[in-house]
Amino acid sequence: MVSEIKTLVTFFGGTGDLAKRKLYPSVFNLYKKGYLQKHFAIVGTARQALNDDEFKQLVRDSIKDFTDDQAQAEAFIEHFSYRAHDVTDAASYAVLKEAIEKAADKFDIDGNRIFYMSVAPRFFGTIAKYLKSEGLLADTGYNRLMIEKPFGTSYDTAAELQNDLENAFDDNQLFRIDHYLGKEMVQNIAALRFGNPIFDAAWNKDYIKNVQVTLSEVLGVEERAGYYDTAGALLDMIQNHTMQIVGWLAMEKPESFTDKDIRAAKNAAFNALKIYDEAEVNKYFVRAQYGAGDSADFKPYLEELDVPADSKNNTFIAGELQFDLPRWEGVPFYVRSGKRLTAKQTRVDIVFKAGTFNFGSEQEAQEAVLSIIIDPKGAIELKLNAKSVEDAFNTRTIDLGWTVSDEDKKNTPEPYERMIHDTMNGDGSNFADWNGVSIAWKFVDAISAVYTANKAPLETYKSGSMGPEASDKLLAANGDTWVFEG
Repeated sequence: MVSEIKTLVTFFGGTGDLAKRKLYPSVFNLYKKGYLQKHFAIVGTARQALNDDEFKQLVRDSIKDFTDDQAQAEAFIEHFSYRAHDVTDAASYAVLKEAIEKAADKFDIDGNRIFYMSVAPRFFGTIAKYLKSEGLLADTGYNRLMIEKPFGTSYDTAAELQNDLENAFDDNQLFRIDHYLGKEMVQNIAALRFGNPIFDAAWNKDYIKNVQVTLSEVLGVEERAGYYDTAGALLDMIQNHTMQIVGWLAMEKPESFTDKDIRAAKNAAFNALKIYDEAEVNKYFVRAQYGAGDSADFKPYLEELDVPADSKNNTFIAGELQFDLPRWEGVPFYVRSGKRLTAKQTRVDIVFKAGTFNFGSEQEAQEAVLSIIIDPKGAIELKLNAKSVEDAFNTRTIDLGWTVSDEDKKNTPEPYERMIHDTMNGDGSNFADWNGVSIAWKFVDAISAVYTANKAPLETYKSGSMGPEASDKLLAANGDTWVFEG
């Protein structure tokens, strides 16, 4: 039986697309499961002028596809209220404070406040400052701040943001959201690795040949050129999502499965990540742009709407990460992400070293591979060596696999539901902390500096392929190949 969580959540950007598509349905699921009962309140705020009834209708519309019992939905919506608010105006916070205190009194919530910033990142520091200076933080219970990525656009801007946030909140009160960490199959990495002695004992240089993380997309830039041309695959996918997944793969075994020890273990790995110089960027990383494809619908990136004709932006990145740790000495961590690739898939492939026992046959044992398929449908696959069915004693590879059932998928919490729930519980295990964010930025900044100075080749790849030939050559230099071929 679940226990009731008493809390008040204020959603900045409360009329926005994310709130309507993800946040309110997530809170509603927590209500239906019993985590939220009588003593909770939701205050929405944005520039838009709405009264409470209009805001409640917005919430009603956002949860309609998740509503089985209309009376239950109406009881849930009664916990919502709204105040129009200008986040840059200090005086406006008095009105918001009054709304928060009124909601807290109405639903008998003593402290325990969460502030969710679903707004443009340039407002994060401003809001945090005014929450403290204008007295919106609770005197009892907890105060927690949830912020959406991006956490800055470079190490310097991220450090500036961190400084602004820490003027009002301690770092353990900051919950930086990377929704990939809320995905069920990303969380399965820990269960597979630490829950099975066969993998736990072999999760090191003695048995693992290489680690691969792939985040591939079939779509092009679509209508996001205004943003994407300033970010590219490196900042859009590698600095955040990919690095956070790598954290679970490279981390040391935590002393306990608490958020404090998990973060400490991840940070031991992040702190050992090698930062590359210019020559190493060119040796260990490949950048590319998509060109035309077999279909007339596949325009080259430079012909996409609003893309500058001379853009050097990367729509594909592949690289090798190295960790200066005894556990990972000599083990490359390969990462890649790109648009207009063969198939949409997010996955991890752990490639184990081939066995050395000589069967005296024509076909010797091959490398075993553990694959964790994160998207679009969760699965775990294990490729192993077994005997071939023939007279001679030869080996072959066999596949063992499990796929998330439709029933399991239906019962799996959405990432935002999980992350809101974890914040209510004060569990930071599945959130990015400042140390990890800062190291990721330092690593990526070193690569960006080379690309900004145009001191690295810009490859072109065919739309509908798995990237440029240089990506394959990157692995071939170590005698490796990509597991996922699309």
